Amino acid sequence: MSKRNVILLIIILVVVVAVVFGFFYFYQPKNTTGGTTGTNFFANFLPFGKSKTTTPTNINTPTDVSGYVPTTEGEKQNARLKKISSFPVAGYGVFMKERFKDVPVITQETPPPNLPLTKGEAGGGLTSTKPVVPPTEFAPALRYVNKATGNIYQTFADKIDERKFSSTVIPKVYEAFFGNSGGSVIMRYLKGDNTIETFVGTLQKEYLGADSIGTNEVTGSFLPENISDVSVSSDASKIFYLFNTGDSVAGVSFALQTNTKIQVFDSPFTEWLSSWPNSKMITITTKPSVNVPGYMYAINPDKKDFNKIIGGINGLTTLASPDGKMVLYADNNLSLNVFTIETGNSNLLGVKTLPEKCVWGTASGVIYCAVPKFIDRGQYPDSWYQGEVSFSDQIWKIDIASGNTTMISDPTSIGGEEVDGIKLSLDEGQNYLFFVNKKDSYLWELQLK
Repeated sequence: MSKRNVILLIIILVVVVAVVFGFFYFYQPKNTTGGTTGTNFFANFLPFGKSKTTTPTNINTPTDVSGYVPTTEGEKQNARLKKISSFPVAGYGVFMKERFKDVPVITQETPPPNLPLTKGEAGGGLTSTKPVVPPTEFAPALRYVNKATGNIYQTFADKIDERKFSSTVIPKVYEAFFGNSGGSVIMRYLKGDNTIETFVGTLQKEYLGADSIGTNEVTGSFLPENISDVSVSSDASKIFYLFNTGDSVAGVSFALQTNTKIQVFDSPFTEWLSSWPNSKMITITTKPSVNVPGYMYAINPDKKDFNKIIGGINGLTTLASPDGKMVLYADNNLSLNVFTIETGNSNLLGVKTLPEKCVWGTASGVIYCAVPKFIDRGQYPDSWYQGEVSFSDQIWKIDIASGNTTMISDPTSIGGEEVDGIKLSLDEGQNYLFFVNKKDSYLWELQLK
């Protein structure tokens, strides 16, 4: 073969090899899954060629790893029922307190350097922006007394944030009341010789936005020794107290702001319990016992009169309505009744508890009560007063007009803690129900709305 033919044959072989190589390198058939699958034999060995994207054949729904679990009904109820105090309390008061509103912070973007500033912005005109006064609101708040030290603490009802208010120490306070929108406090305790002392104190005024550091002092004076009973007026501006004068008892109205005292009652009988449901009516009821007929009377503090309301009921305990037209009462069987003063009629409510485990709504149409699940055999109300019997309560709402009774909370089922509720109270808007657990003297709240 001539040299010329050999060169021509080599050229033809090179061209053929190049064509075959190019065919396998650039030809990639489409995959039925929507991606491409490489079929280039040389691509398995050579590190060059077009990159290929494959679509997975199994597409799974993304898994939620946030940990979110839907809130159960029991958890919602539990969130409505809260323990407020971190210690036993001697008493508490509810009032409306001003605070700054929580408002969203609006961030104003700075104009780009190449844009002119508008009037009112820094450097953009002759006028300057005036400071904006933060909006405020009034919300239900509580003050309460530490039973061991006499120190006063406070919090808002909707945002439990217990903070110490006063540093004045009064050891072993047995009973405490608040008046004048939380500005006055009445503390009762025993001295070493078992004398009952009653201290009336004035609390330092708080200023909006100032955070109390808990060092406020409580200044005040003492009322007569051995006062047997104290009640606060419906507007919390006065108190009514009973004290023995020889062989009789005197009842005195005491104005908390002016320290003015007016005697409005006296009696040779010394065993009374009082209540002050409205400005025209102070009620006094004989101290109850299982086999002793009890009687309830009303005093008009302006007229200083004395009128019988109801009586002749063994173990009588009472609680008059805010309008003074009805009386909630129970007998030695703890059967709860409503007595209408004008007609003299009584209606059985169908629940068993003591009136002092209840509170009237402000319109006198609704009652909230701590009602025992079970009532053991005993001499009532003596066995309960003496601590021989303790109850496990549910919270019930009673509509006086319709007679409907509704259980609205069971602390045992949603919180696991037994409650023997006393000292029930409502805030001004009736959004919260407050009470003390007689078992350990801790303060609780139940959100109603």
